[in-house]
Amino acid sequence: MRGTSTARTLEPAVEDDWRSFSFTIGSGELVDVARDSGVWDVFVQAEENAPLTRIGRLLDDVADRKQIFVYPSITLGAMDVRPYYTVDNDLSLEVARQD
Repeated sequence: MRGTSTARTLEPAVEDDWRSFSFTIGSGELVDVARDSGVWDVFVQAEENAPLTRIGRLLDDVADRKQIFVYPSITLGAMDVRPYYTVDNDLSLEVARQD
């Protein structure tokens, strides 16, 4: 979570040809750790000690995704979880306590 040392590591599912991978994180896990409002920044790392790479940066030719790609939130208990693009076009997840 941004501003804390809290991190989650997931092992991706790698395709047989080693050209692609995928991973899934349950929204409930983000809420369980958050306990309050916050933002999760999403990175991938090719191997241990390799630099972190932000997700979402170069998927298309849209220069400013933050105002164009707006996604709905889902409600989990007393928390809302919403994916969004930062001003740098990076993908993050906002976890917010409902008022």
